[in-house]
Amino acid sequence: MRIGLSTPVVIQMPAAANAWERDAGIEDIARIAQVADELGFDYLTCSEHVAVPADDAAVRGSVYWDPLATLAFLAARTSRIRLATSVVVLGYHHPLAIAKRYGTLDRVSGGRLVLGVGVGSLSAEFDLLGASWADRGARADDAIRALRASLSTPNPAYAGEYYHYESMMVEPCAVQPRVPIWVGGRSMRSLRRAVELADGWMPFGLRGADMARMLAAVERPPQFDVVLPVGPLDPFGDRDTTAQRLRKLADLGATAVTCSLTAATPDEYCDQLTALRTVADGM
Repeated sequence: MRIGLSTPVVIQMPAAANAWERDAGIEDIARIAQVADELGFDYLTCSEHVAVPADDAAVRGSVYWDPLATLAFLAARTSRIRLATSVVVLGYHHPLAIAKRYGTLDRVSGGRLVLGVGVGSLSAEFDLLGASWADRGARADDAIRALRASLSTPNPAYAGEYYHYESMMVEPCAVQPRVPIWVGGRSMRSLRRAVELADGWMPFGLRGADMARMLAAVERPPQFDVVLPVGPLDPFGDRDTTAQRLRKLADLGATAVTCSLTAATPDEYCDQLTALRTVADGM
């Protein structure tokens, strides 16, 4: 089971963010990413929201660093750790815009992109951006198919229900022959979408029993990733509980776990990363 990091600072949900994150900056994020890179963590994440309605900010938070700018900066400060969007909202972009921007990120990072995608859940944000809300699921399915056909070639062509293009050049493109695509969501439909069209599923906001039931209902292809969230963890202060929580996710079928950590300062966060690596290696 691989261990990834829910990057602090770049998302600040009121119920989960550490207090120090409010005043942290890019150098704090870069240092944490470098420590995670050196310790052998598999990936770090960054989410996408363009604008969060004020009425939703009390629950969702209002801080969402742009994933492309953030991950591109971190690509230059790391050498091995993978860079995962968690998630890009498909309805906000044309598939070729995603292929160009994130294909470029894959190239400048030396093939370290994991493209996490999602359908989206904020209708007000869709309205703001002029994106279609009612058919966002069907559009997302078509967009994933288009991305699969387009991410790793300078001559993409696709003909689907919503997206059609040919005789177009998109350079640079991704250097990975097959960029991993993970689908985020909390519904059975999101899991089926992931199994049918992508390489992994990233559920959120679900109980363990619900995830187990949903996973048991589908036949997953070989090498399919089940990427489960956990946290906040305190591996330095309570290694036994941390190990128990990780083992529980492994028992559910996780191939990768996205961890968030509790810490009072950036220094303590880095200490927690070291402790988490020790716990994970001892499992």
